[in-house]
Amino acid sequence: MEWKGVFPALTTKFTSADELDLNLIGKNLEAQIAAGVNGVILGGTLGEASVLTVEEKENLVKFAIDKIQGRVPIVLNIAEGSTREAIRQAALGLKWGVDGLMLLPPMRYKSDHRETVTYFTQVANSTRLPLMLYNNPIDYKIEITLDMFDELVEVRNIEAVKESTRDVTNVTRMINRFGDRFKILCGVDTLTIEELAVGADGLVAGLVCAFPAETVAMYRMVKAGRLREVLPLYRWFMPLLELDIQPKLVQYIKLAESKVGLGSEFVRAPRLILEGEERKRILAVIDKALASRPELPDYLSLPA
Repeated sequence: MEWKGVFPALTTKFTSADELDLNLIGKNLEAQIAAGVNGVILGGTLGEASVLTVEEKENLVKFAIDKIQGRVPIVLNIAEGSTREAIRQAALGLKWGVDGLMLLPPMRYKSDHRETVTYFTQVANSTRLPLMLYNNPIDYKIEITLDMFDELVEVRNIEAVKESTRDVTNVTRMINRFGDRFKILCGVDTLTIEELAVGADGLVAGLVCAFPAETVAMYRMVKAGRLREVLPLYRWFMPLLELDIQPKLVQYIKLAESKVGLGSEFVRAPRLILEGEERKRILAVIDKALASRPELPDYLSLPA
């Protein structure tokens, strides 16, 4: 497992009958791989994990494995309220055939330092799969601090962190203290260039679901040192990237996917499809971007 490059946090496509839309899921997977992503993440926040059944997660994972055929690694998200259930989900992921896990802190209960470290350690020790921890104190109220990482260094299969503290300097702090022990993937779309420029190894992206080529182009251009050249692309992309940091990011990104032919607007209740002025406002952002969509350089010729 190589934690670098672009890892889409994929949306879960549904039919109008509220069932998995495997055709659309497959279409989007192919578009991601053609654009040059380095892996995919299933069942994350964007994937509406909290409303997926275990059976649906299994079907989703097995379909993706069959579709991808080893071309890129598949990562399963775990976001559970109890250590026991997180360990069970990790075992299921291994059984189903995923290549790695993304693990959030305990849900709903705000664990303290000792409890958080113990939770991560016990889940990691229960599996041989590599793990990426998701550090997002803004949305999930628990920060994985540097002192916590000090204790997690010895847990060898905790290999990476999805850095979503929204503090760009945290990338430098992690590198200063741990060197390359933990791979760092930017987890906030609007900080992509900033975190890559100071040493992040890749990104877990949201708008990549609708704009895979533009996302991979940004990553590869930054890593190739073409910062000045990538800035116009980043500035064009920013109004879209800001959709990723809103409470309704799932609906907003699914609307973008539907506009580019890579998804549909169907979401699972209690989420509802956008309507009225809100839908018009988000459509205006998407339509304006599509009307001025830039021509990309030959980014696939750059190192992945």
